[in-house]
Amino acid sequence: MNKQDKIKNFDPNSVGDVNASMFGLPFTLNEAETVLIPVPWEVTVSYGGGTVEGPEQIFEASFQVDLFDPIVKDAWKLGIAMDEINEDIKDKSEIYRPVAEMIIDRQSNGEPISEISEINEINIACNEMNAWVKQRALHFLKQHKTVGLLGGDHSTPLGMMQALSEHVGEFGILQIDAHADLRDAYEGFEFSHASIMFNALKIENVKKLVQVGIRDYCQAELDIINNSNNRVKTFFDRDIKQQQYKGTTWHSICENIVNELPQNVYLSFDIDGLDPKLCPGTGTPVAGGFETDQILYLLEMVVASGKKIIAFDINEVGGEDEWNANVASRLLYRIANLTMLSQEKATRN
Repeated sequence: MNKQDKIKNFDPNSVGDVNASMFGLPFTLNEAETVLIPVPWEVTVSYGGGTVEGPEQIFEASFQVDLFDPIVKDAWKLGIAMDEINEDIKDKSEIYRPVAEMIIDRQSNGEPISEISEINEINIACNEMNAWVKQRALHFLKQHKTVGLLGGDHSTPLGMMQALSEHVGEFGILQIDAHADLRDAYEGFEFSHASIMFNALKIENVKKLVQVGIRDYCQAELDIINNSNNRVKTFFDRDIKQQQYKGTTWHSICENIVNELPQNVYLSFDIDGLDPKLCPGTGTPVAGGFETDQILYLLEMVVASGKKIIAFDINEVGGEDEWNANVASRLLYRIANLTMLSQEKATRN
């Protein structure tokens, strides 16, 4: 049965078929316009764990998502499918996570980073994960797929960013996050989840980093922001709230955010950018943050501006609380649809 026959025979109003693909859709990877790369990896997490299960939890929660999109016409017909979970990546995460925990514990007890030889072992493993992500992202980008990545912790999309640099050229990053993630080799780990944007800025084609919702950061990260010659523009959570208390609308704030972005935009979405009531199981929750509709409104404005979302990631979903995956799966569906709309693969309702 080809894709058009599947569309003809599929009932988008029915109960999600758990034997089908993501969101209960009937499409294969070849048929789907959007392909999701799952990366079950959490080696360098420094607080709560569980994000290694994020991709699978989001997949399972996706069957509860209704398929009508208020912005994108017949969005489900375009198709969304998730690549197979790489068990080798997951196994390596589970092997190296205890090693990283031991390294962090030794640092906490006063041992200098320079004397902990096992750090290099972790850096090599993380670099191998990044190389695999880059290869997989390029594989789908060359097929003209819309590509999304599902972490895992926030270290996972570096390979995707490197792939986009090769495939697309210049772009900017829109980072939704509670944390600045601008630490240089946090806890000695070159590819730490807390270093993802520090590493992203090493990519020459990343021309701008626009951070939104940041509310947990250190002085060194603030120095990077302030000394970036506007390559990094940060909309701190406190500043956003202060403006709103004084009467500034979210629409106006979003206009300012969108104006800072270049034409090509990569969305990097750490789920802890939301209010932690929506993501209580995320690795490092921080009080403050956004409602889901605020984020979707911002992305709708990005699309309305004519700028293109070239790819996206959603990270730091996991833990024992299923609510995280419930929220993430709904956001994922809308983000994928808006991304396709920005790429002119879809039309408005």
